[in-house]
Amino acid sequence: MPVAVRELELDLDAFEGPFDLLLSLVLREELPLREIDLAAIIVTFVERLAEKGELDLDACGEFLILISALLELKARAMFPEEDAELSELEPEEAAEELARRLAEYRRAKEAAQFLRQRLDERRDLHFRLGPAPLAPVAERKLAPQAPEQLAAALRALAVEPPEPSVAHMALRFPPVSQFLDRWRSLLRRRSRFDFDQEVTGLSRVEVAVAFLALLELRKQNEIAIAQAAPFAPIRISRADAERSLSWNTVSA
Repeated sequence: MPVAVRELELDLDAFEGPFDLLLSLVLREELPLREIDLAAIIVTFVERLAEKGELDLDACGEFLILISALLELKARAMFPEEDAELSELEPEEAAEELARRLAEYRRAKEAAQFLRQRLDERRDLHFRLGPAPLAPVAERKLAPQAPEQLAAALRALAVEPPEPSVAHMALRFPPVSQFLDRWRSLLRRRSRFDFDQEVTGLSRVEVAVAFLALLELRKQNEIAIAQAAPFAPIRISRADAERSLSWNTVSA
């Protein structure tokens, strides 16, 4: 079976598929030719011929024509400044131009071989990461300092701090006797009063102590406490006034 050049299956880095599809993509400029390894295509074709075991002259001729065209297109794409046609030059000029190109190619090839040799020789060497050992060390300069100010700051730090005050954290309860005297004095002037009016402006602690004083007076039967409903104003009166009012009501 003869080798079909256009159906040659390729497996390249930039392309995978039949050779015919590669030609279509290149001609439509959908695939840059400079990314195609033409040498790998030639190797694939030669291996295909070797597998067949016979020389197909028609296939070889077609392949040479196609690969030559691809090589020329790739060379022009890689060296656009040298797109001049050699056929337009005189024979001597064409020979000089060809010699110049061959010389440049030889120099590039020798440079590539030199770099490859240098890489192989230094493959076991490793570059040092970080600044160069001879790099100047940046010197940190301090601003001008005043020794007197530093000494004063150190002396201030050496002074033992005062004990923190916790006076504001303690709850101070006024004595119950203070409100006992207050309620007794008030009841000597008046027969009754409203508790809520008399404690207006006092703190919650003072209101609680004032109420304890009322309970103490009620315990000693010195006052009478009345409240019309829950949370209604608390009315305080003298015990004898409450008994007199109760007796008058019963007599009537």
